[in-house]
Amino acid sequence: MRGACAVPSRVAVMAARCVRLVRRSLPALAFSLRPTPRLLCTAAKQKNSGQNLEEDVGQTDQKTDAPCAEKMLTEEKAKLEEQLKDTMEKYKRALADTENLRQRTQKLVEEAKLYGIQGFCKDLLEVADILEKATQSVPKEEVTADNPHLKNLYEGLVMTEVQIQKVFTKHGLLRLDPLGAKFDPYEHEALFHTPVEGKEPGTVALVNKVGYKLHGRTLRPALVGVVKEA
Repeated sequence: MRGACAVPSRVAVMAARCVRLVRRSLPALAFSLRPTPRLLCTAAKQKNSGQNLEEDVGQTDQKTDAPCAEKMLTEEKAKLEEQLKDTMEKYKRALADTENLRQRTQKLVEEAKLYGIQGFCKDLLEVADILEKATQSVPKEEVTADNPHLKNLYEGLVMTEVQIQKVFTKHGLLRLDPLGAKFDPYEHEALFHTPVEGKEPGTVALVNKVGYKLHGRTLRPALVGVVKEA
């Protein structure tokens, strides 16, 4: 019995000694496992080097992308400016064309108002010519109180001729009687040329039919005879 009890006691004593030994060795082991400042500095340097490398790569990419983006923006700006210039030129041409069309239309309307009656005026000119020939055909010596019927007829023709000329003037139709004036090819039509003593060459010596102008435009040229050098 004593031998059996002695064995556990020895085991307990050895276990206690092992525990004390382990407790004594723990601080030294912990101290040996603690990182040294040199190791910490090395790790920090490696970490910083990795971060700096990533930053350098990022900055290099940014520097590479910046000129490319700037070039693209410059090209896009130039393209937009060219489009704007082209659009402005088209806009200005359209404005000029519109203004020219407006002016031409306005001129046509004004001319239509002024010269729209020229066909009617031409027809009335024949009536005025007949009245003029009628008054010219009456012998002036026969227009006396002794011949009241002829006198009244003549005076009526003269009054009608005067009135029709007033109507012509009111509507811009003017009579051209160029006797003695300088020949103008825009207003006169020469029927013949003849030398006339005392008359300057190039002047109108005879008016066969008077002419008319409508608002400054020759509606019918005067039929005339022109003086030429002898």
